[in-house]
Parts: sequence; structure tokens; C-alpha cells
Amino acid sequence: MTLDGMNCDKKFDLGYLQVKLQALTADIRAIADSHQGDSLSLLAVLRALEDSHREIRENLFQASLPDNRQALYALLKDMEEAGGWPYIERMKLRSLLSNLPDSSPCPDTTDTKSEETPH
Repeated sequence: MTLDGMNCDKKFDLGYLQVKLQALTADIRAIADSHQGDSLSLLAVLRALEDSHREIRENLFQASLPDNRQALYALLKDMEEAGGWPYIERMKLRSLLSNLPDSSPCPDTTDTKSEETPH
């Protein structure tokens, strides 16, 4: 197979991969949409995505890393051009707590005036 043929096959594979990933993304969004308002179900979806990310990174991606400088350069160049390393951001606890309704404020005991009793 010629170099041009390999590049063509690679482009076809990447195009096919993009189509499959778009379909998978649409399926994930449909699952999430069908559980809108159900925080436990949506948390399960997020956990599944995180688990998949970790499994792919640890078991497949690391084993596929380049073993020469040219291939490593090509990978880093692609990462730079296409948006860097994929990152799954976790919600900060402060953001989560901001969704809680305000409860009635506790009485402030430091500012109370004691009533004076006559001696």
C-alpha cells in the first residue's frame, strides 16, 4: 500500500470515527435529557462517563502512546491544534451548596443586648 493510500485510509477511519462519536454523544445527551431533574440518575451518567474516560486513558491510550519522537511530536501537535487534553471537570462543593435553599438564619447571639435588671 502506498503512503497516499494509508493517508486516505486514515482519513476515512477518522471520518468514520467522528460519525460514530457524534452518534454516541447524541445518545448520551438523550439519556441525560430523559432524566432531566433527577440528580441521582444524572450523577450516574456523569460517573459512567468518568469511568469510561479513566478506563480508556489507563488501559488503551497509555498503551498506544508513541515510541519515537516524530510520532510523539505529531500527537502533541494534534493535541495543541484540537484543544489539548480531554478533561472532565468536577463540580465544586461550593457550587453544589449554592443550590440549597436558604434556611432560616440562626439567631445571632453575639449581638444580643442583655436586659438590665434593677438592683
